[in-house]
Amino acid sequence: MGNYLEAKTLMNELGEKRKPFLFIIDFEKNSPIVIPIDELDSKNILFEINGIKNHNKEIKLREKLIFKKYPVSYKTYNHAFNIVKDNLKHGNTYLLNLTFPTSIDCNLSLKEIFYFSEAKYKLWYKDKFVVFSPEIFVKIKNGKIFSHPMKGTIDASLPNAKEKILSNKKEYAEHVTIVDLIRNDLSMIAKNVKVDKFRYVDEIITNEKNILQISSIISGDLQADYYKSLGDIFFTLLPAGSICGAPKQKTIEIINEVENYKRGFYTGVFGYFDGKNLDSGVMIRFIEKIDGKMIFKSGGGITVNSDSDYEYNELIDKVYVPVI
Repeated sequence: MGNYLEAKTLMNELGEKRKPFLFIIDFEKNSPIVIPIDELDSKNILFEINGIKNHNKEIKLREKLIFKKYPVSYKTYNHAFNIVKDNLKHGNTYLLNLTFPTSIDCNLSLKEIFYFSEAKYKLWYKDKFVVFSPEIFVKIKNGKIFSHPMKGTIDASLPNAKEKILSNKKEYAEHVTIVDLIRNDLSMIAKNVKVDKFRYVDEIITNEKNILQISSIISGDLQADYYKSLGDIFFTLLPAGSICGAPKQKTIEIINEVENYKRGFYTGVFGYFDGKNLDSGVMIRFIEKIDGKMIFKSGGGITVNSDSDYEYNELIDKVYVPVI
């Protein structure tokens, strides 16, 4: 589409008309896409959002998944990690989501990964990238807005994994920071913002091993004619706090310095407005095709108490496809 101002205006206009549309907004907000559903070409874009989808293709996996990953070296990761830790020590950021690209080999195409993966939020875009995300960005239902920030990951097979992740002081501090950030974000566009549920556990099934992830629920009340301002609401909230950090603006500056690549649509958001309610997900668990090669982008939150070995392994653990 064009710039974010055009996308924001179109979202407002379609919302006011109560016209269903799909939106896909990149992390940098340079190339947002807004498409009325009646103009959506299922040959180029496929989506599934909590059971709502624009296809009815039911196919079965005919061959065993082959999946290999080639992450960045620990030396490369640790160099960026140390720059982040230095900024944390100087108070420039309190939490920063550090991400890296990982080359992968997979015997499935991006479209096959879309069909076969199990996730709440799935998107295949013009054979350029595929998303199979477990993370809600925001939902709007009956005039209320809900966010489910996700922070904290552990291998579900570890002994007492749930107790370990919930009692980990670093993970607790990281989650509290994000909940506070999202609560402040929602307060800019909603009233009566509150934390409805703090730190609940979801189990995510992957091709390698199951993982536990920690989320919370935050809600607020929107104004009665919120649907006229959907573009304003979203571009006020973006980028998603869970995939940048706090404080947002300074943290994004540090991200741009240390990551040394453009995230593009990775860690952006996509969603569907049905004319009344809206559902959207964060574009994590993301594979992009670059120069004919598959690149998986992943990362994790860094705080002053983070350990580089632990965070490096978490980044690698998140490189998976949820195909059983």
